Amino acid sequence: MTDSNLTTNHFISRFLLQPPVVQTPVYSGRQAAVLVPVVNRPCPSLLLTRRAATLRKHPGQVAFPGGMRDREDDSPIATALREAQEEVAIPPDAVQVLGMLPAVTTSSGFQVTPVVGILPGNLHWRPSDSEVESVFEMPLQEALTLTRYVSVNIWRAGLTQQVWLSWFEDYFIWGMTAGIIRQLSLQVAQ
Repeated sequence: MTDSNLTTNHFISRFLLQPPVVQTPVYSGRQAAVLVPVVNRPCPSLLLTRRAATLRKHPGQVAFPGGMRDREDDSPIATALREAQEEVAIPPDAVQVLGMLPAVTTSSGFQVTPVVGILPGNLHWRPSDSEVESVFEMPLQEALTLTRYVSVNIWRAGLTQQVWLSWFEDYFIWGMTAGIIRQLSLQVAQ
């Protein structure tokens, strides 16, 4: 994204002009969802978390709020909103859901659906001590710059996989999270 005056309304317009092709998710197997929260500020930002170092899976990694589908979740949107509330105290009714990006299948067999939503700029984040070490915002303009992402091929689980990488301040953003941000950038750049 190269527009030097990116506003939240411009982002919303770009996202909605080119709706992503999203297959209707079938909840079989290991399903999860993440909220891709865009904070509505004069210079909008992307809200990200650093996972707690004590977590069994992906400790200390940069991630979007999200997690596994619970039985009571009737959609990926419900999963993403519930998890965002649990992890960083984002009230579900404060999120203006714009839509979903295509699901990402992880090397561990999860199918993760990114749910894109707008948050009011006056919300206060309260990270769950057991799940989130810290919460930070990355300027949306910077996050959506395609040239900031590089890929490497790694050998994992018997397959060669492409992994996306990026840095922001002291945060190393990689894997599924970097791939989702890159996909969002491609979505709004079209």
